Amino acid sequence: MNTVELQKMANDIRKGIVTAVHSAKSGHPGGSLSAADIFTYLYFEEMNVDPKAADKADRDRFVLSKGHVAPAYYSTLAHKGFFPVEDLTTLRKVGSYLQGHPDKKHIPGVDMSSGSLGQGVSAAVGMALSAKLSDDAYRVYTLLGDGEIQEGQVWEAAMFAGARKLDNLVVIVDNNGLQIDGNIEDVCSPYPIDKKFEAFNFHVINIDGHDFDQIAAAFAEARATKGMPTAIIAKTVKGKGVSFMENQASWHGTAPNDEQYKIAMEDLEKVGEALCQK
Repeated sequence: MNTVELQKMANDIRKGIVTAVHSAKSGHPGGSLSAADIFTYLYFEEMNVDPKAADKADRDRFVLSKGHVAPAYYSTLAHKGFFPVEDLTTLRKVGSYLQGHPDKKHIPGVDMSSGSLGQGVSAAVGMALSAKLSDDAYRVYTLLGDGEIQEGQVWEAAMFAGARKLDNLVVIVDNNGLQIDGNIEDVCSPYPIDKKFEAFNFHVINIDGHDFDQIAAAFAEARATKGMPTAIIAKTVKGKGVSFMENQASWHGTAPNDEQYKIAMEDLEKVGEALCQK
């Protein structure tokens, strides 16, 4: 995909996020929207995955460590072809396989169940080590929230990954600056994030998490990095693409009502129309 095609796909994924959370009347739209561009590049350019062979042995692995942004994960998997896009409207409903947090047992394309913050990255580190021990070529990617990295388990995992020189591991931090209780600096500042990962022997790349050229360059640099894992610190906007959700901590875990849903979809339609003019 070229840049415009990636932007269009990211916009469609954002529509899926808003639609799913609105239908569920619960969920986490803010951090899902901020991560949509990262998800788009991972699944449509970077990762070796195939919806027709979801469990193939040589696939790249992805762990959503900040499991509450499952709407972004599910919308991406649906648009990739792992399951019907129409199923997004069943999010969090009784009998649906699309639970509020990723479920490895029932959702095609999900490599690890997650939700309890800090634990996903630990599982990803284990997968990366397994590949090294088995001499397998697959790579492992994990997405964390910037509030999530206040969890001590994240740094235990980082210490291990750095010590074992897991250069097949890429940790991505969705640095949107907000968590459920407000600004991350006010709650328990994790800054400087880059210096912390460097201290744990990671190669660190800082990017604009909404700029596909920077995203592409970062993942290429990660592939070229040998002897150490990579951390990509992606500066993003919480609620990206929806005017009234952007940079508002209140949209961390709140679903839009019918009127708000209409405005949100109109915002995203305008983005799509502008992209069609390029």
